Amino acid sequence: MATDIQKLIGTSEEDDDEEMDMDVKEEDNEENGGKNTVAQIMAGVSGGTTSNSSDNQFQHQQQFQEQVTTPSGGARRSRPLEEKERTKLRERHRRAITARILAGLRRHGNYNLRVRADINDVIAALAREAGWDVLPDGTTFPSRSQGSRPVGGTSAAVTSSSSHLVSQQTPSASLRGVSPGYQTSVEYNTCRMRGVFMPNPSPYNLSANTQSQIPAVGEGGEQTESDLHIGGSMDTINDKQIADIPPIPKLPERDFAATPFIPVYVMLPLGVINMKCELGDPDGLLKQLKVLKSANVDGIMVDCWWGIVEAHTPQEYNWNGYSRLFQMVRELKLKLQVVMSFHECGGNVGDDVCIPLPHWVAEIGRSNPDIFFTDREGRRNSECLSWGIDKERVLRGRTAVEVYFDYMRSFRAEFDEFFADGIISMVEVGLGPCGELRYPSFPVKHGWRYPGIGEFQCYDQYLLKSLKKTAEARGHPFWARGPDNAGFYNSQPPETGFFCEGGDYDGYYGRFFLNWYTRILVDHGDRVLSLAKLAFEGTQIAVKLSGIHWWYKTASHAAELTAGFYNPCNRDGYAAIAAMLKRHKAALNFSCSELWMVDQQVDFSEALADPEGLVWQVLNAAWEVGIPIASENALPCYDRVTYNKILDNAKPLNDPDGRHFLSFTHHRLSPLLMDRQTFMEFERFVKRMHGEAAVDHQV
Repeated sequence: MATDIQKLIGTSEEDDDEEMDMDVKEEDNEENGGKNTVAQIMAGVSGGTTSNSSDNQFQHQQQFQEQVTTPSGGARRSRPLEEKERTKLRERHRRAITARILAGLRRHGNYNLRVRADINDVIAALAREAGWDVLPDGTTFPSRSQGSRPVGGTSAAVTSSSSHLVSQQTPSASLRGVSPGYQTSVEYNTCRMRGVFMPNPSPYNLSANTQSQIPAVGEGGEQTESDLHIGGSMDTINDKQIADIPPIPKLPERDFAATPFIPVYVMLPLGVINMKCELGDPDGLLKQLKVLKSANVDGIMVDCWWGIVEAHTPQEYNWNGYSRLFQMVRELKLKLQVVMSFHECGGNVGDDVCIPLPHWVAEIGRSNPDIFFTDREGRRNSECLSWGIDKERVLRGRTAVEVYFDYMRSFRAEFDEFFADGIISMVEVGLGPCGELRYPSFPVKHGWRYPGIGEFQCYDQYLLKSLKKTAEARGHPFWARGPDNAGFYNSQPPETGFFCEGGDYDGYYGRFFLNWYTRILVDHGDRVLSLAKLAFEGTQIAVKLSGIHWWYKTASHAAELTAGFYNPCNRDGYAAIAAMLKRHKAALNFSCSELWMVDQQVDFSEALADPEGLVWQVLNAAWEVGIPIASENALPCYDRVTYNKILDNAKPLNDPDGRHFLSFTHHRLSPLLMDRQTFMEFERFVKRMHGEAAVDHQV
């Protein structure tokens, strides 16, 4: 029997009906076939190829069970006609879903597969794109760039692969179509390198084997043969076939009419301001902003890149491009949320441009690479400055905190009228990689792949000096070191002596080290926010926190520990961060509010992820001390299911205190968001966030 994909590609709805009619006729013939037919069915069930879907195998097994002979030697009677019709309807419904999935991949995924590709080809190609090696006989194992050993054994079907971040899905899940514009949540996977800018290896790395940790990427960002990406289409499914597919039954929805008003912002593209600090396409942007205004979007969010504004000379700031952008926003009567982006752009998921740190900072880094975070093997991460130099005068006579403060004061002075008029409603202060308050513990450019636990980033001379001082004050100078049994970037907790069940993380030394490690994180946020509060007095400031949900169901919470969140199962690692934000009246911007736990269970059960559990722990920690919560989507979303999940988190049902989000930012403005169908869905989402009654545009 042809595979499901082969049935869908190149066949019409009438062909499907004919095939289903033949299936029913075959059942009637089988009932009269006696023991010979039973033997054939048994052979068909046991000898079916792996390209048959699980649904077809189950259908064969059902037929076999119904054909078993009775004690008197006769065959059981055939199923009623109504049941056969129901079977045909179920099959048509299943094929309709599959057709939608394939159409989404064809239209939005740009996948390239051979003509008449079967399900094995699809899964194998997705696995290879995710960084796995797939042999012709189906044997599948992580590639060397993932730092894991091959897994033995053969299988005719390709097994699921583990890939991200940020939080991703296996190939089989990618066929489900989580979001029509993002090729599903596989793109949340950091090992999905298509569309991600990969910078050259850092010149500050000391490790000789750094290159072996970096995924194979050709010159100009092109991927090598070992890292093929899937493009093109899998045969054609014409629009008539898609239009003829019966609609999938709708699920009941909450009514958000008359609920609290939550403003909605849209994040602008990363490269909206170019490296010359000029507005790249003012006319095109103006048209898009007018469309957003027509949907009653409250405003936009934009990164103010340190590497652009203070690019060449210390304390010489160029705000020209931002001035023109802000004036455009003011004329449209929109509001602004701005991000003080003290990190580089490039190398992370969704990064389609390269914006490095200022050139003068890079020059200092070449002579003193310890200004950057460093892992145990001496690899430097130039994405942001180490927190060890917060109070060290190594930046042309200034400390890192002073550099940040001067930048923020310059911004306030340049755009003071926008603050006075209330157009700038919030300032998000970047505190680490990706602008988030965390250590850069899972860098893609150093070979990390989801669901690796990451590595501690405390091996520059300044952080080691702080660790030594703390250990000596404790009376244990031999504790002035990082853990030597914490594994590598792509290790899993049970493989390490530090993070395993009953591991050293919960011993005397482990508790000492982790307390110091997380205190450095909290102290950094405390120092920078105290100055941001002075610079932006009278305006809401915010801090972004990432949702590191993998390994959340283990005792150690290893991925959170390496990122600086001391949150094992017997300790609340987010209470201290919430208390610090409370002192500065800062809002918490949390970026994990739309992730589905079910996807993690089905696709990454080996990662023991629990995004929903993490979401509620963080939200409760913030609400417990009374700080406002803003949010943004970690994965690009354009579908109703994801929007509904965001709404449920933004406006908790039956909350006795009536708590809700302060604001929500949609990532990000793109041609796909401007597409008519996706924009209608987004417009409906905005109305529901505003507490208005929304019309259902779906037919």
